[in-house]
Amino acid sequence: MIMRVLWLFLLLVLKLENGLLLASGVGTNHSTRPRTVTIGAIFSFNSTIGKVAKVAIQAAVDDVNSSSQVLNGTNLSITMQDCQSGFLGIIQTMTFMESDVVAIIGPQSSDIAHVVSQVATGLQVPLLTFAGTDPTLSSVEYPFVVPTTQNDLFQMAAIADIVSHYGWREVTAIYTDDSYGRNGIVSLGDELAKRQCRISYKAPLSPDPSIDDIRSVLFKVISEESRILVIHTYDKFGLEILEVARSLQMLDSSFVWIATRWLTDVIDTDSPLSTDALSDVQGFITLRPHTPNSQPKKNFMARWSNLVRKENMNNALFGLNTFGLYAYDTVWILAYALDAYFSQGGNISFTKYSTLDHAKGSSNLHLDSISSFDGGESLLSKIYQTNMTGLTGLIRFDKDRYLINPAFDIINVVGTGLYTIGYWSNHSGLSVKPPEDVRSKPPVSSERLLSVIWPGKTTEKPRGWVYPNNGKVLRIGVPRRVNYLEFVSYSARTDSFTGYSIDVFTSALNLLPYGIAYKLIPFGDGKSNPKIDDLIEELARGVFDAVVGDIVITTKRTRMVDFTQPFVESGLVVVAPVKTKESDAWAFLWPLTPMLWCVTGLSVIVLGAVIWILEHRFNDEFRGSPQNQIKTVIWFSCSTWFGSQRETTLSVLGRIVLFIWMFVILIVKSSYTASLSSIQTVQNLYSPVKGIETLMESKYPIGYQNGSFSESYLHEELHFPMSRLVALENENEYVEALRKGPKNGGVAAIVDDMTRIETFLAKRCEFTVRGQKFTKNGRGFAFPRGSPLAVDMSTAILKMTENGDLQRIHDKWLRKSACRSQDTKLTVNRLELKSFSGLFLLSGVACIFALILYFGVMVRKFMRFRPPKEEESVSPTAQITQPTCLKTFFTFANAKDDETQSC
Repeated sequence: MIMRVLWLFLLLVLKLENGLLLASGVGTNHSTRPRTVTIGAIFSFNSTIGKVAKVAIQAAVDDVNSSSQVLNGTNLSITMQDCQSGFLGIIQTMTFMESDVVAIIGPQSSDIAHVVSQVATGLQVPLLTFAGTDPTLSSVEYPFVVPTTQNDLFQMAAIADIVSHYGWREVTAIYTDDSYGRNGIVSLGDELAKRQCRISYKAPLSPDPSIDDIRSVLFKVISEESRILVIHTYDKFGLEILEVARSLQMLDSSFVWIATRWLTDVIDTDSPLSTDALSDVQGFITLRPHTPNSQPKKNFMARWSNLVRKENMNNALFGLNTFGLYAYDTVWILAYALDAYFSQGGNISFTKYSTLDHAKGSSNLHLDSISSFDGGESLLSKIYQTNMTGLTGLIRFDKDRYLINPAFDIINVVGTGLYTIGYWSNHSGLSVKPPEDVRSKPPVSSERLLSVIWPGKTTEKPRGWVYPNNGKVLRIGVPRRVNYLEFVSYSARTDSFTGYSIDVFTSALNLLPYGIAYKLIPFGDGKSNPKIDDLIEELARGVFDAVVGDIVITTKRTRMVDFTQPFVESGLVVVAPVKTKESDAWAFLWPLTPMLWCVTGLSVIVLGAVIWILEHRFNDEFRGSPQNQIKTVIWFSCSTWFGSQRETTLSVLGRIVLFIWMFVILIVKSSYTASLSSIQTVQNLYSPVKGIETLMESKYPIGYQNGSFSESYLHEELHFPMSRLVALENENEYVEALRKGPKNGGVAAIVDDMTRIETFLAKRCEFTVRGQKFTKNGRGFAFPRGSPLAVDMSTAILKMTENGDLQRIHDKWLRKSACRSQDTKLTVNRLELKSFSGLFLLSGVACIFALILYFGVMVRKFMRFRPPKEEESVSPTAQITQPTCLKTFFTFANAKDDETQSC
């Protein structure tokens, strides 16, 4: 019967919220500036938060009433009620409205705030909660709820940044299973996901847990692999949880404990803690809402002991926590809002509901006396327009109606003190400087947090996870290959795997500091190579816990899973058949490129012409009829190649030019002889495929191993059409396709991984690698995203590299034969012009210099031996018939050196 009455009452309140009850009209009215304004406060007096808030709120009311800066003579009258449950909070809130309360401060519990907010909305009374940190207490859903403290949404963002900063990827969340705990952990999960982290296990506690309940939950936590524990609960349960954790040996160096703000509230309020309690929290990281060290805050903290004595004469002293600071500022926020409300003509008036008259005298609730505040919406608007500086710093609300500049101190509990190792703000994230300093001047240092003393009094960052002792056996997928069995080979008879990859995996496991139970599970039908991308997708979906084999690490795959350190480097290469090139009648032309042949021939002709010019006037061997001179020049030029010229040079310039040319001839002849000898002595293998560039320029079909990433890379990255790509299953198909060639239904080349190709070529010398590797990849083992096993296995592989185990396993399975060296005899490089350009340039410069010097000397002699001109009458006809001076110079140059010249 009582429960039915309670439900009927709750439905009545919800109707009030939806505006379905009609007001009767005129209620109580007061003057614009009343002598007294009544406000209410509802919280738990005996809690860690409540006992501090009670003193702080009363101090704030007294300070407001004694201040001349606000309310101008209007006094605040506050009524406080002790609230322990949600239903009692509704009753107490309704009772407040009998005394014309214009606003309510509290409640401290988010759970109670959710319930009371319905009443506050229905009665149009602003509800200023200084301790309701639930992320879902938003003004959108609860318009008359005003959070005047930092929301847990930002606290969880700070914790997520801490987890990410230390490189951890998974956390276990221990929390109270109510709206406050659940909603906070949901926000933590969202923030961790933004940083590629996650909550691997959630451990909810009942809202009022017993010791056995706590022990049962912590037993499950121990069985999980994550050792990063985030504890989000109430101050009254936190130390009890840690006491049970101590008995289960969960406070040693293998665990990391991150506590939300409840821990700093307990330590700030109840210090000094007992010896056991203080021992339990050593090495903890916890958070505290950041409040700048302003002078008003210091003054208030200096008054705190006297305020506590005044309020609690018979009780022991207790400290001031941040909730007390926010409670104090909440009263001032309300005072400034009321002052602005009165300044704009607002008054205090309430309206009674005629539909509640039937309840008059029917119960002790006095529902007929309940009224709604007519100016509630206006006062609410003034609250959100607050712009003041309080004990907690600058107080303003942003567009989402949260307090601006949310920030937290990151604290490490060491010894008997709390040490600030850094700060977090939504403006700058983690920083070793206070948020107000960072906002005014960005930090130069990249340091984000100071050193931490972890549980167990160690400064070494904990690994953060262990292999779980819950009996779980890792399901490890292994591709069941049909070729290249050196890497992975499956025996159906014994249901076991062998091979290079398997040996590397088991050796790495032996180096781990813990044991792992695992089972290798074949993936594939054993008739064709399975697609590795399909296996990776199975791992990403949780079908497998790891993938082991010759798994090539690609960009696409790293987006889905995590890989270990590569245990072998590799890359894609092109394999093509090679043939022996038969010698022909023109093989002697092969050592020099056509360009080099042309330049050499032209140089020979130019040299002959230069020598003729330099020797013509002095050397009888370069004189005679024009026909004889042309023959002499050609013969001399050609004979210099063999050093058999019979003509001698007499001039100094001619000898210098010829000497330099003979040096050029010596180098070219020697190189030609060496190249021709190589062609005759080395087996001349050739292939029309020079590398991946040749395949891109042609239209020939290309083979690849079915199931490998070669297909996707050729098609998606290099844009080869699928019509040109031929899937091949095994090495026999490789050989058959390459031997047939593209014209007979085969392929021009095969693209595959270098490591596998080396094994293939070790047995078949008729094929070879053409060109260079055009990708750079490695092989590794795959694990789910965020798996700490990937990190530990990478460390083990690096140790194997250092101690030589990895090389020994490589030599055991992948030893090469002599056939691997065949690529060195495939091509004899032809001599190119660029190799001799310096020599030809030197010879050319010598020729030009000699000609310039020679013609200079000739002009000088011509001017010296030329007779003076005779006086002649100036006649146009005479000038036309007279031989030109240029013609005379050529005649002079053609004559022997001892002849007399005249114009």
